[in-house]
Amino acid sequence: MERTKGIDVSHHQGTVDFAKVKASGIGFAILRAGYGWENWPKQTDRMFYRNYKNATAAGLPCGAYHYSYAKTARDAQKEADFFLHLIKGCRLAYPVAFDLEDPTQAGLGRTALTGIADAFCRKVEQAGYYVCLYTNPDWMKNRLDMKCLSRYDLWIARYGTEPTAGTAGMWQYTSAGKVDGVKTRVDMNIAYRDYPRLMRKAGLNGFSKG
Repeated sequence: MERTKGIDVSHHQGTVDFAKVKASGIGFAILRAGYGWENWPKQTDRMFYRNYKNATAAGLPCGAYHYSYAKTARDAQKEADFFLHLIKGCRLAYPVAFDLEDPTQAGLGRTALTGIADAFCRKVEQAGYYVCLYTNPDWMKNRLDMKCLSRYDLWIARYGTEPTAGTAGMWQYTSAGKVDGVKTRVDMNIAYRDYPRLMRKAGLNGFSKG
């Protein structure tokens, strides 16, 4: 099984030295692009483009994620429009992810939350991207209909216990990692699939098919 170690970052990590990150043995970075949808300039992660530029220059493959505040499927489609705008022109060798976990959404109910996840993921997938859903065991068990979302890859946050083999494409195993080149604590991940090969072969995430 493929096991590539990675990090995910946002502006909260400040300026990241991706050359040092790569030299430390990290194989990929997932970058927050934005959050919500109401105000595109203000809700673009202020480090996204710099992170993408610097990680790419260091030869570190990237993915991207969107943090959701959507309360309806229509909101989620608006978030997808915003996210697609942000990542346009980027070549992302790792998945693009929908981060659905905000406490303001937790009480919306299984049907509504499943509809929100599917609305975002489906729209981004139809635009030519390899989509995954960032979630955790509590939401998988109690807040989402995973059968309805089974078409999408999963990025599971589960600290301390590794997901059962085959249930996730990526595993976020701690939020308190320490990596050379990152001044703060950072989320650490394991990817179980050769995503760069997958993206290039299928012609997804900005790559030409081949």
